[in-house]
Amino acid sequence: MKLNENLIAEHATNYLYLYKRMFPFLKKYMFRIILTFLIAIPVGAFDGVITLALKPYTDGIFGAKPIHHAFLYILAIPLAALVQGILRYISAYLNDWVGQHITNDIKKSLFDRLLSFEPGFFDENESGFVITRFLGDADTAAAGLLGNIKSVVTDFFTSVALIGVLLYDSWQLAIVAVIVMGASMAVIGFARKTIKHVSQENIKVGSEVLSTYTETFAGNKIVTSYNLQSFQAKRFDNAVTTGYELKMKLVKVIGWLSPSSYFISSFGLSLILLFATHLIAIKQMTGGSLLSFIASLLILYRPIKTMGNTFSDMQGAFYAMARVFSLFDYEPSIKNSINTEKIDTINDSICFENVTFEYNEGVAVLKGISFHTRKGEALALVGNSGGGKTTIANLIPRFYDIKEGSIKIDGIDIRDIELESLRQNISVVFQDNFLFTGTIKENMLLGKFNATEEEINQALENAYLNEFISTLPDGLNTEIGERGVRLSGGQKQRIAIARAMLKNAPVVILDEATSALDNKSEEIVQKALDKLMENKTVIVIAHRLSTIKNAHKIAVVNEGHIVEMGTHDDLMQIDKGSYKALYEMQFKHQKKEEVTV
Repeated sequence: MKLNENLIAEHATNYLYLYKRMFPFLKKYMFRIILTFLIAIPVGAFDGVITLALKPYTDGIFGAKPIHHAFLYILAIPLAALVQGILRYISAYLNDWVGQHITNDIKKSLFDRLLSFEPGFFDENESGFVITRFLGDADTAAAGLLGNIKSVVTDFFTSVALIGVLLYDSWQLAIVAVIVMGASMAVIGFARKTIKHVSQENIKVGSEVLSTYTETFAGNKIVTSYNLQSFQAKRFDNAVTTGYELKMKLVKVIGWLSPSSYFISSFGLSLILLFATHLIAIKQMTGGSLLSFIASLLILYRPIKTMGNTFSDMQGAFYAMARVFSLFDYEPSIKNSINTEKIDTINDSICFENVTFEYNEGVAVLKGISFHTRKGEALALVGNSGGGKTTIANLIPRFYDIKEGSIKIDGIDIRDIELESLRQNISVVFQDNFLFTGTIKENMLLGKFNATEEEINQALENAYLNEFISTLPDGLNTEIGERGVRLSGGQKQRIAIARAMLKNAPVVILDEATSALDNKSEEIVQKALDKLMENKTVIVIAHRLSTIKNAHKIAVVNEGHIVEMGTHDDLMQIDKGSYKALYEMQFKHQKKEEVTV
């Protein structure tokens, strides 16, 4: 599920491929893009107009031409600069307008893509990676690329105009100048490979820095309670230091490009001045032509001097584009097949038939799991930690796909059921339920956006939330903070239960929904869960066995196998049975707690 970095590097230098992939995002704004580049033509050309005006002005001052011509050209220079400035503003505005729209379109498409990815993608990729690839790369790919292309177009036509002025002033000197320019540009070619490599590595380090930030934020209590400040600081320091070293490597490469180009340009300028002295001496060139030529040459060398930075920025944009398209090319492993079936509800049963599952290739987590549960029954999964209970629960809504066997609902393999209709019929209450930033009501309505006030009030009552809500000044409209940080564990669980009640799915999966709570909170939450489970098909992963004694079936899952299955009474009759041992161990522990109290 990791993205192919080698393929990304290959695509980053395939400019035709990048253009074809980018075109769907560009075509909607093509008129403005073309207009931006068309405006860049006179913007660049006006540099030539200004330098060209120096020739007749200088010749007029020194008597080669009538002096009144000189004053006309003096007026032409600010007029040309004014027109150039207006065109620069229009071009910059259009470029930013188009860049932002394309960036937003890419971000929206990427976010839609992100929503289609299966949990396995998020298991294997850090949050910093996701933020960098889905947000940072979108900015760089569109806005950065268009800005640099506009600069290249402007510089190109500046160069064309100025070369025209050079040829007009002296074709002999122009030949020398072009040779010098070619030597300067050759230097860029030597650094191209290094710039590409460093740019690619720098992105990886950026992802690591972001991951450290997000993990420190999300896990701040773990960092504090385990005194991990030094550990996290070292991780961050290593990432920042690596980033610094890469950037300095880039600075060194780009840094020597500028003095190298400057030296070549200066050496070329010396040759031109020596040659120009000879041409003036033999009267093949005027002083005005020389001044115009030198001014044009100096302006012409300016984009060459900055070409290293421009190339580095453009290569970064190309890599960002290649990474963006790799996300579009990534095919989720969990998706609808060609002939999927919609289901309205679950009418009969859920069956596991000889199911084998692996998170990592060659390491089986579940081995030949088989069971079935009928509509309206409660199946409890118990056993030691790491045995595979949560994995079984995660396979029913198809968070992951199995390796062998089948999982069927009403006789239909879940791989042949439309994902949306499958998941619409399943409610999941996790041990640590995620609440979104917003109000209590907004989080409840995620279960059913069009829920009536009567349905909301019924869910509040069944989730035992009424008393808690009544103590809040803003009631249901109380802001709960990011991930519900302003609520206790029991309050968060009951809101999640109320959300599941509004969804009213026929199948309910409870993944150790009370195991992280204290006894008082657990008692209230368990009552809410009992309400949620009424008339539902239930799969419950139980931490406290006393809560599932009345389940229709109890499956003991150890090391990927179902080692025992039956009712509580049946399993308690098995001499030296796994369930009996677990139950008696908890019963003794509970008795000790009661004595201690």
